[in-house]
Amino acid sequence: MSDKRRITLKDIARELDISVSTASRALNSYPGISEETIQLVKEYAKKHNYVPNSIAVNFRKNRTQTIGMIVPELVHPFFSAVISGAIHEANKSGYRLLISQTDEKQENEILACRSMMGGNVDGLLISIANDTIKTDHIQEFLDEGKPVIQFDKFSELLPTPKVITDDFESAYTAVKHLIDQGYRKIAHINGLSAVQNSIDRLKGYKKALEDHGLEFHQEWVPHCKEINESEGYDFAKQLMGLPNPPDALFCITDLVALGAMKFLKEAKINVPEEMGIMGFSNWKISEVMSPSLSTVEQHGFKMGSKATEIVLNLLKESSLGNNETYKIDTDLIARESTLK
Repeated sequence: MSDKRRITLKDIARELDISVSTASRALNSYPGISEETIQLVKEYAKKHNYVPNSIAVNFRKNRTQTIGMIVPELVHPFFSAVISGAIHEANKSGYRLLISQTDEKQENEILACRSMMGGNVDGLLISIANDTIKTDHIQEFLDEGKPVIQFDKFSELLPTPKVITDDFESAYTAVKHLIDQGYRKIAHINGLSAVQNSIDRLKGYKKALEDHGLEFHQEWVPHCKEINESEGYDFAKQLMGLPNPPDALFCITDLVALGAMKFLKEAKINVPEEMGIMGFSNWKISEVMSPSLSTVEQHGFKMGSKATEIVLNLLKESSLGNNETYKIDTDLIARESTLK
């Protein structure tokens, strides 16, 4: 290899016959990479005087004072709050946001990333789409020395800081509240089985049942695909039609809980006397429903603010950061739907 130019991450990957993403993760000592690969990559990088783009001499000269932000939905109670927090934090430092939505589709996410890379954003905030599997389009930002912060939904394939809800603990607390109110047959209308926040909420739900001596029933855990009101209605109907129906529902979102509540009203099943309902996110609608909905406050504004604070600090330090996870605490909001 010629020493006349600064080698890139792609050069390292090509010479060692590994992928660019593996080379990047090895340089950051990512847990999923073998010690042998980490040592091999770091030794090669040192031997050839590799300098990450993030601290290259020209890094600061190409700043646009713009941060890209990619969310699944713009018109969405939780993500709207996240966006507001991000804008608030960015404005304090003279930055602006370039925002795009994916509609939970990887193909839209790829297009958004290409557009933002073309617009030369300084860094990226992203909540991964539900059907995203490959992450090469996001890794490209890291390869170009641009910091990436994942928030809410994330991929373990990317060695970046993450800002997330403590979904395990939040679900555990929500289910414990139902148990404390006297419910013993608690179902969980979950999200997509491959999405991390759905996985963690399911784990929290199961752990709460286990710790309180309650039996887990697989048929009480249907999985939403669209995560909407219609699915809440349909799954509540399905669950109540079982030979052994539940006496409480812990729903993946408030919107799903709203659909479940609609079915229960039509079926003349009294809430909370005969059936308890717990949502998640504390959307405004949860306060005005009748009965009002018990839920979990996610603090989306704090999440957006924290994610932006981190990316701005990394830009100041000319760093890509590490694989650290920042958890945003939640609050249980007990309302009429669970208080007997």
